[in-house]
Amino acid sequence: MNASVSISSLLNLRPEAEQAPTSGIVDVFSYGRGRPGIIPLWVGEGDLPTPAFICEAAARSLKDGETFYTYQRGIPELRQAIASYHEQVYGKPFDLERIFVTSGGMPAMQIAFRMTCGAGDEVLVPTPAWPNFVGAITISGARAVAVPMTIDAQGWHLDFERLEQSITPRTRVLVINSPSNPTGWTASRADLKAALELARRHGLWIVADEIYSRFVHDPALTVEGRSPSFRDIMTPEDKILFVQTFSKNWAMTGWRLGWIEAPPALGQVIENLLQYQTSGTPVFVQRAGVAAIEQGDDFLAEQIAQAKAGREIVGRLAETGLVELPPPSGAFYAFLKIKGATSSKDIAFRLIDEANVGLAPGSAFGEAGEGYLRLCYLRKAEDLEEAVRRIAAALPKLVA
Repeated sequence: MNASVSISSLLNLRPEAEQAPTSGIVDVFSYGRGRPGIIPLWVGEGDLPTPAFICEAAARSLKDGETFYTYQRGIPELRQAIASYHEQVYGKPFDLERIFVTSGGMPAMQIAFRMTCGAGDEVLVPTPAWPNFVGAITISGARAVAVPMTIDAQGWHLDFERLEQSITPRTRVLVINSPSNPTGWTASRADLKAALELARRHGLWIVADEIYSRFVHDPALTVEGRSPSFRDIMTPEDKILFVQTFSKNWAMTGWRLGWIEAPPALGQVIENLLQYQTSGTPVFVQRAGVAAIEQGDDFLAEQIAQAKAGREIVGRLAETGLVELPPPSGAFYAFLKIKGATSSKDIAFRLIDEANVGLAPGSAFGEAGEGYLRLCYLRKAEDLEEAVRRIAAALPKLVA
């Protein structure tokens, strides 16, 4: 068989399916998974399992027989719990009609892009960026337009001039992820105001990923224990869709539970898309979500404290002289610039083989990430200290 024959010519696939990008993070994860003694810092999750009180809420629901079809928008108890959580965090009344429960953050993101872009449209994505943004945009039929951020000794910054220059008649959406995965960049109120004004001028939707909002480390960017939010400056008329998840705050990555926050006028549209996507999120998973929000403050505080401590430990990698690492102002990732690196993927694989530490290659986050490695520092201190020791010992050989 001719190796140049495309999949689509054989199976008549849609191009947006065939072009869905492979995850560079998963490539490295798959390569190193299961190795004895490996310190896995490649994916965006901590080392603490889901707390027992959350698991027990799900178990009670199953015992009570809550295994039937349910509300497409989410059970009222969870939607109200999320609304109350927003009131607590953002200090203003919140309408539960803005909340739509999804089976994870990715379904929320896919719904957001399905509503706002499609074939022939363009979406601006500041990069380096979590690769799933590009994946979700691609399978919607639209094209992700990478807009490189700038970096200096203080960290990463949005380039608003470059963003404006990237807008064309086909541009429909601007993605803003703050605090950022993978860079740790956290938007100031002024940054968010500039982004919102840009979107208003050009009639763009904003898809806002503020998933890491409780993990903010820079006191100058901290607002009542969180990062600045579009919710601080937006009006009801602004075209903003927020995607959210339970994964990070409450160690529920495997549960697949999230929500999309949108203007209530879009309620029926979102309900229809949910119907044809999952037909609703399992009730027992939603009961776990209620428990997480209503009883999870102490656990979340523990997670935040662990992240702050981890940030200080991995910052020592800069002492090797082979790493550039401006302190991340939010989230729980260190995005390491490896001096002399030409292939971050090659270094990531070799770190697994030679140091038994798993990091994500910067190239997975777009061309602007080449030469970097992403390290998730939401782990216990002894693991991070050992990982830093191993990486520091291995780097001279890897970049020689």
